[in-house]
Amino acid sequence: MLFRHLRYLLLLQFSIFNFQLTYAQMWEELASSPYRLDTTNLRALKVELESISFFRDNEFSSRLSDGYSLPGLWIQPKLTYMPLRQIKLELGLQALIFNGTNRYPNYVYHDIALWKGDQYTRGAHLLPWFRAQADFRRLTIVLGNIYGGQNHRLIEPLFNPETNLTQDPEMGLQFLWDLPRIHADLWLNWQSYIFREDTHQEAFTVGTTWQFMLGNLDSRLHWYVPVQVVAQHRGGEQNVERRAVETIYNASVGAGAKWDVGRRVLKSLTAEANGLLAYQQTGNLWPFRSGAAGYATVRLGLWKFLDTGVSYFCAPKHFVSLYGNHFFSTLSVKDGIDYGCLHTAAAHVRYHHTFARGYTIGADAEAYQTWQKGVGEFSFSFGIYLRVNPSILIKRF
Repeated sequence: MLFRHLRYLLLLQFSIFNFQLTYAQMWEELASSPYRLDTTNLRALKVELESISFFRDNEFSSRLSDGYSLPGLWIQPKLTYMPLRQIKLELGLQALIFNGTNRYPNYVYHDIALWKGDQYTRGAHLLPWFRAQADFRRLTIVLGNIYGGQNHRLIEPLFNPETNLTQDPEMGLQFLWDLPRIHADLWLNWQSYIFREDTHQEAFTVGTTWQFMLGNLDSRLHWYVPVQVVAQHRGGEQNVERRAVETIYNASVGAGAKWDVGRRVLKSLTAEANGLLAYQQTGNLWPFRSGAAGYATVRLGLWKFLDTGVSYFCAPKHFVSLYGNHFFSTLSVKDGIDYGCLHTAAAHVRYHHTFARGYTIGADAEAYQTWQKGVGEFSFSFGIYLRVNPSILIKRF
């Protein structure tokens, strides 16, 4: 089953090309990590501490989602070592801590509603962390904890940036490919492993993002075509309870243009439009088999620290996102009802200031106006974040 899904995605990757452009500068600075190896760290044993402290308040007034707050931090201490120019090893722990609690259910944080645990840990949601990475001239291969979350650079209807704060680190296998006009990311995130006689399902997510840059790369006006696919499979040959196998997909294809204005105030202008597809190949997790939507956005880069934008989402009948923003999905996470036709107008303002590499503070505010069957609802959210990523050299061999 796994190899069949990987085969389909590999065939898709080798038939579609696109190039990745940054679309959310604040989240790029806060939650993404460079993956190309720095050879100046050859044979250097280091201690690195990656952390994001956050306070986010979601004042939602909608049938699609209840409001909630996220006060806390995640912290990731690790040892890193490069024995060769093309090899890097990392070993550590990751802890997620919410203010005001000391008991955490044992479940996968990607899918809280359905994978609740009946056991608890104390103090923090603590997980081991390991990454083995090999770099070639154009290709990077990662095993263990992959470059996940914001590093995939999925559009917001397919990935809610807030997930950077709360998800478990993605673990599995990843291929990253870079050419002058192409950036490609293919990953497998194994979310639930089953032993013999386990009573839950095996689950994993497979995804790919490609972007192809068109036209003159030296021009201030860049044209690009993004294609993105995310699929989740739940089942397993050792599924002793014989639960229904479920395989669900999200996909998008679009076109965009970015103009590097380069003025003192207006730095860049980006416009992008995407067509979206949701498809349930097997199972009955969704109350429909397939759905489609459209998504368009315009973003302004102001000064060196401000990102503003407006977007519009339209699902004429059905659309459900696996990991996207709640307001770009017709299926409510509040009551599990599919409300059908959805229109969402959204606006955001995001600020960030980078003190030095790995030290960034950010703040954002977002507003959403939704319409469903003649009912309009307004919601908003805001947050403040601080990324701290010190690196200390222990010894160079």
